[in-house]
Amino acid sequence: MGVGQQNGNRHHETGSEDWDTLKGDVGDMAGAAVERGRYFIDSAREQATDYAGRRKDDVAQSVADFATSLRESTHSFDERPNIRAVVDSAADGLEQLADTIRDKTFADIFNDFEEVVRRRPATAAAVSVAVGFLAARFLKSTAEDLRQDRMTPSVSQPSRNRQQQAQRSRARAGA
Repeated sequence: MGVGQQNGNRHHETGSEDWDTLKGDVGDMAGAAVERGRYFIDSAREQATDYAGRRKDDVAQSVADFATSLRESTHSFDERPNIRAVVDSAADGLEQLADTIRDKTFADIFNDFEEVVRRRPATAAAVSVAVGFLAARFLKSTAEDLRQDRMTPSVSQPSRNRQQQAQRSRARAGA
């Protein structure tokens, strides 16, 4: 074997070793990146679960407060026992809903909701359309109010009071 062939073989062996080292380094970096990715995903999932849990408790408290308000409003229906019974029943249902929201995890609530949608897709679609319609009406009326506020020049409160007093004085003088 010639000297040139031996150098070529050594170069080929060195290149192969460099390539193996590079592959090993890239593999180590990829493993570290995957591990960090898992850590970030787990951390994000934990934060999202904590946030959903806090919001869930807030929703449960709001439902319970609404049930309490509804129950307190039944005092005006003392002379109408049928109406009072319906309102009390609705308040009981709301209190049970609040307890259910508190007792279940967010995943359980989501799974229950998904099950209801699968069992009654037509009802879910009708409710979605109704909610969408109400949201659109709310947004439209809000936009109209904002547009009207921009078009109407604002009058400061003191000058508005003076204008109202002047109109009252003129009305009295004319009468």
